[in-house]
Amino acid sequence: MNTPIRRLSVVIACLFTALLVASTVVQFVQAKSLGAMSTNKRTLLDTYSRERGSIVVGGQAVAKSVPVQDQYRFLRSYPAGELYAQLTGFYSYAVGAPYGLEHAEDDLLSGDADALFVRRVTDLITGRKTSGATIELTIDPKAQAAADQALGDSKGAVVALDPRTGAILAMVSHPTYDPNPLSSHDLGKAAKAWQSLSTDPDKAYLNRAISGVYPPGSTFKVVTAAAALENGVASDENSTVPGPAELDLPLTSTPLPNEDDRACGPNDETTLIHALEISCNTAFGSLGLELGGEKLRAQAAKFGFGDSLQVPMRVATSSVPADLNAPQSAQAAIGQYDVRTTPLQMAMVAAGIANGGSVMTPYLVQSVRSANLDVISSAPDPVELSQAVSPETASTLTKMMVSVVDNGSGARAQINGVEVAGKTGTAQHDPKKPPHAWFISFAPATDPKVAVAVVVEDGGVTGSEVGGGRVAAPIARDVMEAVLSR
Repeated sequence: MNTPIRRLSVVIACLFTALLVASTVVQFVQAKSLGAMSTNKRTLLDTYSRERGSIVVGGQAVAKSVPVQDQYRFLRSYPAGELYAQLTGFYSYAVGAPYGLEHAEDDLLSGDADALFVRRVTDLITGRKTSGATIELTIDPKAQAAADQALGDSKGAVVALDPRTGAILAMVSHPTYDPNPLSSHDLGKAAKAWQSLSTDPDKAYLNRAISGVYPPGSTFKVVTAAAALENGVASDENSTVPGPAELDLPLTSTPLPNEDDRACGPNDETTLIHALEISCNTAFGSLGLELGGEKLRAQAAKFGFGDSLQVPMRVATSSVPADLNAPQSAQAAIGQYDVRTTPLQMAMVAAGIANGGSVMTPYLVQSVRSANLDVISSAPDPVELSQAVSPETASTLTKMMVSVVDNGSGARAQINGVEVAGKTGTAQHDPKKPPHAWFISFAPATDPKVAVAVVVEDGGVTGSEVGGGRVAAPIARDVMEAVLSR
């Protein structure tokens, strides 16, 4: 063989080798990332040709695929419209990347999950069309409807948990949106709907229950009370604590006042239980000074602050700042300064107290079923996230929270024949806007079956617990009643 032919053979061999390497890289190494690209319309068209699994609440599909006579073959439909939009999210050819559970459980819903491998192989052998898994949620339809109706036109969120298991019974965020236009096969209509939603100044696309991060206001005083009891600063609900009209703070000339500019008891003193009943700022500020920032932060961490959670959607991390100085500790103790939390986290605080001090890991998926309804997986046994406080401390906190509802600022959460535990909150966040109104609660107090957190944006009254008690407490009451009436 002469030299030119030999060189040409080497070049051809190198080209074939490069072709084999490139095709191998594309088909095996890059296959998953290429398939996951939102701009890869071929993958989306292939996925749309399958029957995507349903998302089910109380035996009814709140997201399902409906056969249609077009190139996509199936249309994603959301029969309940806005009610479950913040949970289901949406699946849209026009938008590309799914939202909510449609994103978090995409592998299962599309049929691509490893758990469905055997089913896919069987489908390949039999020629049967591959379809996705059905996901059953823990949501109580009555509680979800009650939360949605009670929150009404207000901005905010409601979360209800089963304190014994961590199951999410209701999750509502307002404003919300209708996911059906986004899933439309009329791409112009879908694109217009996405443009409207993505630029909405009220952020209707945001699930405030898990992604909204707010100052907790006076609801955080429950955490401060827990820290005081756990660290021996207070022995029980009748322990005496300072309660002057205003609390002098070190390192600053600005004192911490009570909302009504009055002392919380005679001789500038009160009891821990009465301080919670009337939400006495100076009492809890003084506890914050005595405890210090690190003990407050450590106690909050035991309730879940700082944890990265997925339910399976990712939950924004709640936080108490590190390295708090004395005045910052006093402010943090009443849920201000830079303390930030999600409604889900505050529901976990209430649930942890209700459950004897044990905070359970929250979850939203009850079970996963294949297309022929075989159970692929079900919710594991309840998993304890942490032991936030001792059973004794939980019992004391329960007495105090019951007194808030029976004798204090949470009276509008009362339910006939049921002992309710709760705590109001008013959280300042913008000098130009009203504060947020909060309420956390659980019931029945002696045998808790539901814990609820409510936040109403700008729903409070500056300098008063009226907002939490008047606006947020009735919403929590309606949700608790819905669960307890099952």
